[in-house]
Order: sequence, then C-alpha cells, then structure tokens
Amino acid sequence: MSIFVDFHILQTVPPSCVNRDDTGSPKTAVYGGTTRARVSSQAWKRAVRLMFKDLFAAEERGVRTKHVIELVANEILKIDASETDAAAKAQKVLETAGVKISAKKGQEAAADALFFMSPAQAKALAQLAVDGNIEKKACQAALSENPSADIALFGRMLASAPELNQDAAAQVAHAISTHTVHNEYDYFTAVDDCAPEDNAGAGHLGTVEFNSSTLYRYATVNATELQDAMGQDTAAVIGKFAKAFICSMPTGKQNTFANRTFPDHVYVTVRSDQPVNLCGAFEKPVAAENGGYVERSAERLLAYSKTVYANYAAEPDTALLLSEELPLPKLLSELEKAVQSALGGESK
Repeated sequence: MSIFVDFHILQTVPPSCVNRDDTGSPKTAVYGGTTRARVSSQAWKRAVRLMFKDLFAAEERGVRTKHVIELVANEILKIDASETDAAAKAQKVLETAGVKISAKKGQEAAADALFFMSPAQAKALAQLAVDGNIEKKACQAALSENPSADIALFGRMLASAPELNQDAAAQVAHAISTHTVHNEYDYFTAVDDCAPEDNAGAGHLGTVEFNSSTLYRYATVNATELQDAMGQDTAAVIGKFAKAFICSMPTGKQNTFANRTFPDHVYVTVRSDQPVNLCGAFEKPVAAENGGYVERSAERLLAYSKTVYANYAAEPDTALLLSEELPLPKLLSELEKAVQSALGGESK
C-alpha cells in the first residue's frame, strides 16, 4: 500500500503571460470543447525548485547542469587540495558511470545532456576518483544513492544510461483555467528619452499577448516512494514541497504584469488508495457569477469531489482545507503529522 498526498489549488491570476509558447502567446489548451488558459507542469516545477533554495540547505538540493565535471572536480579538490588532474579524474568516473561527455571546438568538456546530481552524489564520485576505484558498478552506485530532495521528487532521466534514472515521487499536472479564456493584446509604445522635442513619434511600437484566469492546479506526491528513495524525514520534505507548490509562481513576463498572487482555495488530502485529479469538475467551463469565477469554481470542486468519493474512490484518510481557522503554517504542520502517521510513525 502506498500513501499519496494530493494538492488541489484554485488560483486567480490577473492579466499576465505566465507561460508562453514559441510564438510568445500565453499557452492554452482545449478542454471541455473550449479554450482554457494553461501553465505547463514544467514551468511550475521550475518555480518550485527555485523556491526550494529558501526551504532546503544547499547540500539538500541537487544541481541540473551539463557542467558535471566541474562539480565533481571541485569535490575532488576538497578531499585532496594537491590534486593537479582533478578535471580528468572527474571526467573518468562520470564516463564510467554512463554519463556521456563531449567537448565542442573551443569549449571545455561537458555532459551531452543536462544531468541532475546531488552534492552527496558528487562527493561520492569524487571519493572514488581519489581512491582510484574506477569500477562501473561503484560509480553507478554513487550516482544512484543519496538523491537530493528535488531529484527524489522530480526524478532524473538519462537516455544513454537508464540505470541512472530516478523515478519521480511527485507528479504535477498542467494548470488549466476553470473557465473559457480569450487571449487579448496590449499595444504599447516606448519613448526615446533623447529624441528631439519636435519629434512626436515613439521610439518603439509593439504588442504583447496576455490573458487572465482562475486556474485549477494539481500535484500529487507518492510519500511511500519518496521515503524509499531518500531515507530521510519524508514528512518534512513533503511539507516543504507543499509550501513551495502552494506559494510559488512562474516568472514569465513578471516585470511586465506583476502578476504574483497567492491561491484562493487550497485543498490537500492524504490517501492510501490512489492519487485523484479532480479536474473533471471543470470539464464544463465555469460561468462567471457576480463578476468572478473563484466562488463558483470552489463549489464545483467540492461537489465533484463528493461525487468521486461516493462512486469511485474512498474518502481521503486526511483532508485539509486552508482557511482562517487553518492558515498555511498550521496546514503544513497538520499535513506533516498526517503523513508521518500514515507512513507508520517514522521515516527511514
């Protein structure tokens, strides 16, 4: 039996372009036969990882980069400051583990693809390099054990060495608006401060596309899988993920729109059967009521959850609704207690 933590969030975003496509337009999706605003899961996971910098110590966070040789070489020098060939040794242990390294003309050697590595994994590889233990099994073990919180949550994929892959304990859905949206255009001009006084024209003309929406955001964490991967205080890690997912915001066009908001509705459940995405509540787009969507969207979410619990899935083992009586700090505390209890009272 696995323990799942589901996050259901309604969040109103004012005129903005939080996540744009290759043409510069806000991302959208067709759902229920109408166009909805959309923010990709990748965009929000990036925002969560950035917020992790405020929630986790540096040694608890991974680094996703092609410059893995430098990371391991720096750890080698911490072990043996007199080492004169740290980069070569770092490259050797990485390649032995299965990380493809190449060097473009005029550039230093680097991984062919972005690689997610925790500080503990870099240190383990460095120790092998210093000890001269360049065996494939040992090098792969160094990159498989001790994943950081973000690696355990979001996973790691390496096509050239599947044995180094890390299954993600968290899944994040694309956020979609609970209602139909129509993108709009802002026509803007910029004035040349040094233009002659008799010049009435603008120095620049342009347009930027935007929309505004009430988004349904969903994510789930397999607490059991996270515990197996990390061997740390799983409940505390989930509490920090919860804070980051609830409070973060992708930074697309943020300087233009100053669109940073907090959620209007947060509903968190702990389940022991399966994760349950409640997006079906909005298959029929919500119509504005009294000039807004939030209240009606919250009603739809509650009604749909009751239908799902009655007909398919069981009631959650624990359900937490953010409110004046249960503000965010208290909700996070209660969530950690619930996860700890569901996992058997102690983390590995």
